[in-house]
Amino acid sequence: MADLSVSDLYVYYKVRDADTAQLAPLVRTMQAALVASEGVSVQLKRRPGDPDGLQTWMEVYPSVPAGFDAALARAVDEAGFESLLAGPRRVEVFTELPPCA
Repeated sequence: MADLSVSDLYVYYKVRDADTAQLAPLVRTMQAALVASEGVSVQLKRRPGDPDGLQTWMEVYPSVPAGFDAALARAVDEAGFESLLAGPRRVEVFTELPPCA
């Protein structure tokens, strides 16, 4: 991931309907720990609908400092919930567009 001074991270992944009740508290606990340790804001969202019994979830981390991706990776490893996912976690990074001159 690019080492940017401030960026927004969007992490999305698929979750089986049957695993949502077990996964949600694990993700929320992980995010609460990141708020406490890294001082970041967090959001947890899901796409409406669940075709084929799969939901799409998104973790949003707005305005995170450079290096936050490493803290997030450690937190995910420590949370140990990846076995509940129906595929990989995908991380997207966005930055602000510079203002027009």
